Amino acid sequence: MKHFVKKFAQTALAVPLAVAMTFTAAQAEPIKIALAETPSDELAAFFVALERAKANSLEYEWTAFSDEELAIQAILSGQMDIGFGTPYSAMQRSRAPLRIIFQLSKLKFFPVAVEEYTELNQLDGQPIMLHSRGGGTDSIANVIESRMDMKFGERSYVPGSSNRVVAMLAGQAQATILDLSNKNKIIAEAGDRFNVLPMFDVDASDEALFANLDWIQENSEQVNILVAALASVWQDMAEDPTIISRETNPDGPIGQLPGEILATLDDFYTEAVEGGLYDPNGGGRTAAMADLEWYSASGQLDGDPAEMNIEDFWYLAPLDAVAK
Repeated sequence: MKHFVKKFAQTALAVPLAVAMTFTAAQAEPIKIALAETPSDELAAFFVALERAKANSLEYEWTAFSDEELAIQAILSGQMDIGFGTPYSAMQRSRAPLRIIFQLSKLKFFPVAVEEYTELNQLDGQPIMLHSRGGGTDSIANVIESRMDMKFGERSYVPGSSNRVVAMLAGQAQATILDLSNKNKIIAEAGDRFNVLPMFDVDASDEALFANLDWIQENSEQVNILVAALASVWQDMAEDPTIISRETNPDGPIGQLPGEILATLDDFYTEAVEGGLYDPNGGGRTAAMADLEWYSASGQLDGDPAEMNIEDFWYLAPLDAVAK
C-alpha cells in the first residue's frame, strides 16, 4: 500500500521499524502522531491537513510505524498521542479509554488473484496475503469467510499494498487484498495475469484517527484544530480532488516522494473521491454504526452491535464542533 522513503529515517525512536520526523517550535509541546505506514500518495491529504493545522498554530511530530499494531501499542503505552488505525478490539479489551475522533478513509479494498481464480469462493482453502494481523484487510478476509461460507488457507502479512503488488508480480502469492490505486496498478501492468474478484460493498472505516480519551480532553484545543483542518481538507477534496497536489508542501514528506508518484496524485484522489473512499464529514455517527456492525461481523468486537454505545468507541465532540 505504501512507499518506504529512506531519507526520512533521520530520527529513530525506541520502537522497532519506526521512522520519525519533527515539525515543532522550541516553545511548544507538539502532539505526537503515530502513522501506521510510511508517507505515500495515500497520506498526501492527511499531510495537507497537517499543514493547515500548523498554520493555525498546531505543533506536531510524526512517527511512521511498520504496521497498525505497533501504532496502537504506542498509543496504549503513552509514547504517542494520536494514532492511525481501527483499534476496535483494543478498545473493547484494554483498560485504556481509546476513542476515534475522525474517519480518514473507508474500507474500499479489492480481492485480486492470479488468473485461474475468478470468484471469491474459489479461494476456499487457498493462502492469502494481507496487510497486518488485526487490520482492515484481515477483517475483510474474516467477513468474506463468513458471508461466503468458506475458509482461507494460511494468512501471510505484508504491510503496504504496493509491497503486495510487488510480491504478486514476482509470483510470491496467488491472492491478496489491495487498495484502489494498487488494484488499478496491478491490472494496468499485468491484467492478463490477474483478476479483480467481485465483492460486496463495504462502508466501514479502514483508517481512522484515535487517541486516549483522557489525553483528548486534556488537549481539546489542539484536537479541535486538527479535526477542523482534516474536515476542511476532506470537504475541499470532495469538491476538487486536485486541491491535494496543489497544497502539498514540496519540502514536506509527500513533496519528497518520487516524481512519478507526485505526478499521479490528481488521478489517485480523483478516483478515490469518485469511489467513495472519503466521507467529507469525517464519518461521525454514521461511520461509528457501520464500524460496530462490520467489526462485530469480522470478529474484532464481541457482542451485538445494536446493543453497543457508539460513545464507547468514538469521541464526537470535535466533529460536532466542526458541524456547528
